[in-house]
Amino acid sequence: MTDRRAAMGMFAALAYALMAATATAAEVAFLGATVIDGTGRTPIANAQVVVSGERIVTVGPRPRQPPPSVRAIDVTGKWIIPGMIDAHVHFFQSGGLYARPDIIDLRARRPYAEETADVRARIGETLARYLASGITAVVDVGGPMWNFAVREQARRTPTAPRIAVAGPLLATFAPPQLTGDDPPIVRIRTADEARAEVRRQLALGPDLIKIWFVFPGPDIEPEMGWVRAAIKEAHAGGARVVAHATQRRVARAVVTAGIDILAHGIDDGPIDAGLLALIKAKGVIYTTTLGVHGGYARVFGRVVKLNAIERRLGDPRAIASFADLARVSRRPTPPPFDPVAGSNLGRVRAHGVVVAAGSDAGNIGTLHGPALHRELALMVEGGGLTPLEALIAATRGGAAVMGRSTELGTLEPGKLADMVILDGDPLADIRNTRRIFRVVKGGVILDPSEIISAVSVP
Repeated sequence: MTDRRAAMGMFAALAYALMAATATAAEVAFLGATVIDGTGRTPIANAQVVVSGERIVTVGPRPRQPPPSVRAIDVTGKWIIPGMIDAHVHFFQSGGLYARPDIIDLRARRPYAEETADVRARIGETLARYLASGITAVVDVGGPMWNFAVREQARRTPTAPRIAVAGPLLATFAPPQLTGDDPPIVRIRTADEARAEVRRQLALGPDLIKIWFVFPGPDIEPEMGWVRAAIKEAHAGGARVVAHATQRRVARAVVTAGIDILAHGIDDGPIDAGLLALIKAKGVIYTTTLGVHGGYARVFGRVVKLNAIERRLGDPRAIASFADLARVSRRPTPPPFDPVAGSNLGRVRAHGVVVAAGSDAGNIGTLHGPALHRELALMVEGGGLTPLEALIAATRGGAAVMGRSTELGTLEPGKLADMVILDGDPLADIRNTRRIFRVVKGGVILDPSEIISAVSVP
């Protein structure tokens, strides 16, 4: 298996090199598509996008004749959008039934160490599923220290998206079921512990530091002491801070303390005007994960109905594991979900807060890669966003979370040529983001089916 996996990796690198040589031999002009550039401007019909090397040169109306030095690629009748960005995933979780023993403990059937070792061994396939799904960049918002090795692996892997990572979550609670030599969550009790953990991660250059503020008691101030210390230490080391703080009073406290990104959004009641104003004034990015609870509900309720892109690109082993629930004597209860999460997203959007789309992929029932497309549909149907607003959240908003807005998220001259060519209009139906014709990463044109076939191992 190891030899086969290595051989497939070499094949993928060779195939990518050949495509790169072809695609970057001269300037390439994509002609005739409708371009939705991610800025919010009116789409450009019958457009031209010129790429030189890995960068965009021009975006605009199609000329009568492209320059003779440009290699023309006719994509008439298609749509071009920026490469999508999933701003909230967890690589250490498989998306399968055994991913979260703290929620449903099946370690007697599959030891957690075995589950995580398999996840780590197959990370190349996971990365490829994102790229094939039109997701050219991903933010892992917390996991074991081996997250940093995944980032390095992605940098040298042709069939991988660009990656930003956080290390272990600094938490108010650490589930004992997830403990091990390299735990994804670390319980913090004091300011000194917080500073020490942040420094440990800063040594590896994290893109983000993650705070996991869960199960808040009546008085959150004792926890806020170390939270403030962690934020200050992270900022001093040049890292931004993302916080899981889904209750209004906790969100208000961590935003006041200086966090940069709210993960998941707020789901314990309507966001009041004062909190909205605070989030906007502080420039905090609001990241959605509307679909993750539905993933649990479908698996635990044994009513999993995969859509076409999930069937095509989802991890078959994770999908197959859902059926194992039939052999479990105690049926688990899905995590609670407050329907106000969707309406709060609408409030945030209306207030002009920057929104980023995240799937929380890796949780049970939320599949790495395709899950972002389900999230986009929920943002439109449950959050009241327009398809264009959802698309901007999954492109420009994700780039803001990564801290790479100058390079990613929109189709503009000088930016990296990360694009998705679609067979359907995503503004007419957001589900058309699933109709992927080609993915372009850094100017290299990739066929989604070939991305997967190059790395998949039976």
